Amino acid sequence: MISTAIRVARVGSAAELAAAALMMLGYPALMLAALVPNVYAFAAAAAVTYLADHYLHRKGSYLVNRLSKVRAGLSIRFLIRQLLLILLLARMDLADNLIYYGAIACFIAFYGLQAPHGALVTLIRNRRRMPVATRNVDLESRIRIPDAPPPGLLNRSAEKMLHLDLFAVIGILVSCAVDNSVAGFVGIGITLLLGSLYVLALVPYVRGSKIPPNADKVLAAVDEWLRDYRPDTVLYFSGSKDSTYQVNMWLETMEELDSKPLIILRERVILQSLAPTTVPVICVPGGVHLMNMDLNTVRVALYAANVGKNIHLLRVPTMKHVFIGHGDSDKLASVNPFSKVYDEVWTAGRAGRDRYAIADVGVRDEDIVEVGRPQLAPIETRQGAVDGRIPTILYAPTWEGWDGDPGNTSLVLAGENIVKKLIKADPPVRVLYKPHPFTGTVSAAAGAAHRRITALVEKAALERTTDSRFTADTAEQDTAKADLVRIEARIAELSGTVGEKGDEAEATRDGVVDVERHAEVARLRAEWNDAYWRSFGSFEHRVVTGAEPRLYDCFNVSDAMVSDISSVVSDFIASGKPYAVADSAGLGVEEFKRQNTAVRAAVILSNKATELGELLAAVRDPAADKLAADRKELKQYLLGPDEPTSIEQFNTAVADLARKAGTRNLGQESRNAAGVPGADELSDALSTPQPPTV
Repeated sequence: MISTAIRVARVGSAAELAAAALMMLGYPALMLAALVPNVYAFAAAAAVTYLADHYLHRKGSYLVNRLSKVRAGLSIRFLIRQLLLILLLARMDLADNLIYYGAIACFIAFYGLQAPHGALVTLIRNRRRMPVATRNVDLESRIRIPDAPPPGLLNRSAEKMLHLDLFAVIGILVSCAVDNSVAGFVGIGITLLLGSLYVLALVPYVRGSKIPPNADKVLAAVDEWLRDYRPDTVLYFSGSKDSTYQVNMWLETMEELDSKPLIILRERVILQSLAPTTVPVICVPGGVHLMNMDLNTVRVALYAANVGKNIHLLRVPTMKHVFIGHGDSDKLASVNPFSKVYDEVWTAGRAGRDRYAIADVGVRDEDIVEVGRPQLAPIETRQGAVDGRIPTILYAPTWEGWDGDPGNTSLVLAGENIVKKLIKADPPVRVLYKPHPFTGTVSAAAGAAHRRITALVEKAALERTTDSRFTADTAEQDTAKADLVRIEARIAELSGTVGEKGDEAEATRDGVVDVERHAEVARLRAEWNDAYWRSFGSFEHRVVTGAEPRLYDCFNVSDAMVSDISSVVSDFIASGKPYAVADSAGLGVEEFKRQNTAVRAAVILSNKATELGELLAAVRDPAADKLAADRKELKQYLLGPDEPTSIEQFNTAVADLARKAGTRNLGQESRNAAGVPGADELSDALSTPQPPTV
């Protein structure tokens, strides 16, 4: 029942739900205490509302945000409490007392301070919101960007300002209790003094040298930097915060390009959650600003997602446009008809080309280039016997999706059966359970199944600690845990600099990455990954959530995987290891393989997971691995050849397309020099309204 209430109220925990309930009940209690009247009951109810309100704001509760939509926002809640305090004074026959008039004057003056305070905060934030935010772009030498105001001035500023009334409220309640006005006027004085000081503290940041340069100067500085840097390959991305992983997966590839790379983002929230990179990044929220940006040296634009804002760059004819996507699977998104707007579509292997041919959505075969999957380079290949150790089986189901299709995820219908059979396997195996981060966001059933599976894995892990068959090297584990603490501290020291202490403007100014630090962090993350797996027994079941360890790290320590139809399967095929895929929709083996290329070398599981024995046999004995040859063939079909490497193929494709763009641009220049209208001029002429003929 509590979990249902949490879901309906859209709060994050039982504590948030309790705080919300206390806050809502606190205001009727305040009214009752004021009418009785009872000072002590009023003080207790007021304390509850203050604390609950503060807690919910600190947690960023969805419920608090929705209250403002029903005329019960933050200011209204404080005003109601203050009005009820005035009512308390009247009911205690203090209407003729100076403290009564002092309280009214205080709250009127206090709300009078809200207007300049709110105006100053808004003005500061607007002026410090850059038209273009950057990382790894040297703007500091071109324009002056002042330091951000201290975080205490702007963070949750409205809440902080309103809570200054606490001194007046406490003072007035004390005066009511002791029948003496002194405490009340002292509290009133403190509230008004602190409110005035807060307003005055903001004033310097809207004057003189504290003001960042205007939009024109910032955009001019960015264009100047672009002319000096001369990028020729752009990765363009637009999307929601939840889709940041789609651009993050391409960062290492961009760092390895032979050409000069640039990343263009369209949403500030993407920039804030972007993984560290050495590639220059420009975030341009405004479409007009992007279209006016000097990108004349760019020859190749790469697109990781099909979104409406792509049109703002697709309109530029001097560069060639390529859809590279953010995964490789048989889902409909992999053959989106929108893809025909690009000059080329790059796929991992032959499978991607065939998907477009079968789908017949207008993408021509000659416009498809096979470039492999550069992101899969960290995946290690391993074949052969497990050499007497306990095999590790990774269960990595995908999430439920938006459409409610039962074939999206195995969690609901097959997940528990899969995990139970793996846990009870004899000879034993180790289970790693790594769910998709979106699991349970749409389907309550999927969320419940995830929680049950987590409980199963954790219970089985606990039971193994008391099983004499499994012995751990505690000294080695203690050493690894100590290494984790040391490495995490060092990573925090190296990473906790850019963009955390200030705002967007300051992060833009100071956002040039230290290449040596970046390399050290990458090395430390590899050390962290090694220490993580050593920090617990090689036989210990594990639930793996969060960003670390990464999915590919789980691939590398696993001997086989169970999953669903998603790009996870295509990626795991790069390892060459056995894998199983759940046919949760019950299509049947032949139809399932016909519809989904990536499962043609997989053990196909029904919802009862009775076929898992075939997968486990292949893991324990290579001679029993009947699908090894099929996996090798499928790997090349899906992901392309191992040689040349994928990054070499990718760089070659970039260079070839850049030459095509250069040839096109030279042709246009030659036509212009000869006085012959080029494609650009003809396009402009056709788009210009012509006078009517008589």
